[in-house]
Amino acid sequence: MNYAADHQSNTSQEDSVGRLMKAIVVATDFSERSDRAIRRAKLLAREHDATLHLVHVVDNDQTQSLVLAERNASTELLEKLTLSLQEIDSVKCDFHVVLGKPFFGINQAARDLQADLVVIGPHRRQLLRDILVGTTAERTIRTADRPVLMANGFPAGLYSRAIAASDLSIYSETTIRKAKSLGLLDRLNTSLLYVFSDPGLALMNRASLSDDEKQTYIAEARNRAEKEVESFMDRIKLDGISTILQPSNGSIAETICKTTQDLSAELIVVGTCSRSAFTRALIGSVTEGVLRHSDRDVLAIPPPQNEAVP
Repeated sequence: MNYAADHQSNTSQEDSVGRLMKAIVVATDFSERSDRAIRRAKLLAREHDATLHLVHVVDNDQTQSLVLAERNASTELLEKLTLSLQEIDSVKCDFHVVLGKPFFGINQAARDLQADLVVIGPHRRQLLRDILVGTTAERTIRTADRPVLMANGFPAGLYSRAIAASDLSIYSETTIRKAKSLGLLDRLNTSLLYVFSDPGLALMNRASLSDDEKQTYIAEARNRAEKEVESFMDRIKLDGISTILQPSNGSIAETICKTTQDLSAELIVVGTCSRSAFTRALIGSVTEGVLRHSDRDVLAIPPPQNEAVP
């Protein structure tokens, strides 16, 4: 990866003992969407005493004169933004201008800078349809080898409540552990949300059952789900996380988003791989649905690279 400009802030080396998240990369294209990402990343950097790395990618698939012009213009803007974050917001900050494709440049910069977290703005919502596939945000998350935070909400302050969506798989376990290891769930009211579905629930709605019979069936399905969640929580042994069970009334992703809204949570934690995923590069349909529809921040965590997806 070529760094067209690499302005490093002169910060002293501090004792990193006890610091869980040391480096945050935030991608910016100078749009209002990426401004939202910078504001969230700034709050996280201050909260965790982390260094903030601003990254802008210049597409090098154009004439050399345009590449040079965009590089110079973005360098000037980033210099001013970095100075503001350092002097006004008291954030340790530097910037990097990268040449390449946006999603590749963002992830490569995160690897080179050994970032613990990548923060991006929300994907562009299409005029005729709301689709995530093919956007820079989607490609960044799909190819990332580290957690990516999509800043959908307006950053009014620090997070206070988080929802960790789980399918109770081994990948869900590593997702929650990773979020905890970064310190992102510290001091938050965190709930594990399991949206349970039963093939019989859909059939029951079409059957000639009384309301009492339907309620009995739902109660039995919930009881089975409660036992599964209890077993999962016993396995992961993480304190300070409550549990929420919700029946699936159609889309699991929409149920996750609605529950998050109802509880006024600002953050949803999801894994990019589930027990239904086929390949490492495939984002699970539930995660994709959450990323597409949520108006709250979404932390997407990939599985460990040394774990093969069956």
